[in-house]
Amino acid sequence: MTFLLVHYHEIALKARNRPLFVNRLVHNLKRATADLPVGRIRKLTGRVLLELGDERSAGLVTDRIRQVFGVANCSVAHRSALSLDALQETAERVLTRRSFQTFRVTARRAYKAFPLTSQQLNEALGTFVLRRFPTRVDLKNPELTLFIEILPTEAFLYLEKVPGPGGLPVGVAGRVLALISGGIDSPVAAYRMMRRGCLVSFLHFHGAPFLDRRTQEKVREIVRLLTRFQYTSRLTLVPFGEVQQEVVVNAPAPYRVLLYRRLMARIAEHLAGLEGAKALVTGESLGQVASQTLENLTVIEEAVRLLVLRPLIGMDKEEISAQAREIGTYEISIQPDQDCCTLFVPRHPATRATLEEIGRAELTLDIDRLVKMSVERAEHEECAFPEAS
Repeated sequence: MTFLLVHYHEIALKARNRPLFVNRLVHNLKRATADLPVGRIRKLTGRVLLELGDERSAGLVTDRIRQVFGVANCSVAHRSALSLDALQETAERVLTRRSFQTFRVTARRAYKAFPLTSQQLNEALGTFVLRRFPTRVDLKNPELTLFIEILPTEAFLYLEKVPGPGGLPVGVAGRVLALISGGIDSPVAAYRMMRRGCLVSFLHFHGAPFLDRRTQEKVREIVRLLTRFQYTSRLTLVPFGEVQQEVVVNAPAPYRVLLYRRLMARIAEHLAGLEGAKALVTGESLGQVASQTLENLTVIEEAVRLLVLRPLIGMDKEEISAQAREIGTYEISIQPDQDCCTLFVPRHPATRATLEEIGRAELTLDIDRLVKMSVERAEHEECAFPEAS
């Protein structure tokens, strides 16, 4: 039987709360592989073990596991009994399939009662490999590393560590509501909150009835992609065009964008309450556009009491775009669309508005009615990964 050995790092630092984090990681591993030939998933000392139906499925399962938040790395592993003879037999079976000029052995004892120390294991297995294969030892830059892990009832040998995304398992930090556009920034912000253990719901404001549905379709595609990292998502779509029209008719032009943002925040706060979300998430980056100066961010945030998280606040566009490429959202985000943020935008928006100025501008608007209307018109969609689950 083939196994996949999953290591975690940050979770191991959680002391008394560690079982909560490990249980959530196991739950997420099951969700991520729900449609793959994976058998029992076991919690071991400092690691998790997946039993695979056969070695042919190992690559596909590894590709899934390497995207699960909380995973430091994973390895296709081979089980051995706890004796030197059994370890040597397993090592020979594993290495026979490989061609290598240099190697090293790296043993790790989670089970300290094993009669050989880690260094003694390194030497014993290294000597055995030298007798069986035409190779030599290179401790600094080996072509192949034979990893050995000694546990209380069994040992595992493997040749490669596939890095995972790290972070915390999705779900351990509670639910948040992310405002998502069709652009580059907001999907990255949502991804970064998932990596910190948040379950993310999505909220998209679109320009209906004045704009077409291209941005909505882009957002659906982005949410489907991001659902690969948290396995279930809810997308809420709110028509915002008529709200923007009322702002244009009644409020001074320089403050339009800030009034849009404050109304979006209020609507999002109301919907977050219905979702059970503890915070709002935005893709704002300090100084990137006119509405994202310190003064304007303060004005926007004042509209709500709910915590507003801005995971990209200190990143520049190049950094954000690089991460969007890494997670796969960039090519979707750069597709042309009609975003409501470009609808009825003034030539010269205010860059350093004050609360007093915005307060006077909002006196011309029926805020409560606009929020209530938007919430009532909201449409909800569910997304799951794998789809079979």
